[in-house]
Amino acid sequence: MAGRGDPPEGTPEGLPGGEDEYRSVVFDEAFVRAARLQEFSAEERMGEHSQAVRSRPSWEGRNGSRQALLLVLLIVLAFGTAVYLGVRNPYQPPVDQRAEPLRTTVVPLAPQGPVPGGTPAGLFAHSPVAEYRIGAAGINFPLAARTTHFSESQVVTALGIAKDYLVASSLEPDVLAGLTVRPPRLLVDPDQLEQFDRSVESSQDDGRHAASGWLIRFDPRKVVLADPAVRVQGTLRYAEVDTDLIDVTADHTFTYAVRPATSGGGPEPQASLFTVHRELHFRFDREDLRMHRAELLTSTVEAGPQSCDADTSGSLRPLLAGERAADPSRQAVTDPYATGRPTTSSLCGALAPSAQPSL
Repeated sequence: MAGRGDPPEGTPEGLPGGEDEYRSVVFDEAFVRAARLQEFSAEERMGEHSQAVRSRPSWEGRNGSRQALLLVLLIVLAFGTAVYLGVRNPYQPPVDQRAEPLRTTVVPLAPQGPVPGGTPAGLFAHSPVAEYRIGAAGINFPLAARTTHFSESQVVTALGIAKDYLVASSLEPDVLAGLTVRPPRLLVDPDQLEQFDRSVESSQDDGRHAASGWLIRFDPRKVVLADPAVRVQGTLRYAEVDTDLIDVTADHTFTYAVRPATSGGGPEPQASLFTVHRELHFRFDREDLRMHRAELLTSTVEAGPQSCDADTSGSLRPLLAGERAADPSRQAVTDPYATGRPTTSSLCGALAPSAQPSL
């Protein structure tokens, strides 16, 4: 009878070995029954592979907290630096200072004889303005260069605003005719607008509120332009007066051909020349340059031919062709075509004969 570990028929013939040969690799029935089957979970079946890709929350959490803290510190440091530089920066924009009131001087120049008359072309050709340019072409810029604290472009801007004011207040036809004051008013510093408005609405010869200090205009009921081409010549000068202030001085002579205003037909009356020598002193801070506006410090006007007793604070009152001054001035002779600062210091001056056309 076969043993417990042998096949039922015994060991097959012809096969090598026997019970002793395979005893080490054959499990008996008691061993198999005693064996316990165990099924691993998916995570357990992954074994060491799961550990290889598992995150390290404790270390990364600490690292993220450190990065957030560092970011907060950098933001605080940047903000503190900006505040410090804003307080300590010596080049921060200056506090805007209020503009001073404009100081005005208007001096009539009285002729010593009758006012010459003729056609505008003939008058211009036989006067000192024969070679003058027309209109804004006669207001030329000097060679602009940077100053210590202002760039070349800022200097050009200041000169440009001064020229715009001269054009608006001396050449604009509606301003000359007394129909509007808007063009020059748009260029005035807001701090001076109250003074400007009072001057043009209620002019006074008090050195502060003469409209003729701000602009050139004629009484349209009495005088009109005989030729819209105004002859102009003069200079613009600039200088830095402070780290945040630049001044421009405009010294120009404007010559107008005028005639009496007429309401009906008939022959056109003769024209005559009227000459205005204006010196305007402008001041600009950086805000003025940015806003394209000007502060006017002083305005000196010499204009003739006029009578010394004429009220010229509101508008200029030219003596027309053939008229004489009621009170010929005995003051020093003044030539409005002379270059340089106006020299008349009295209330009236004598118009130089050379300033009149030689017909």
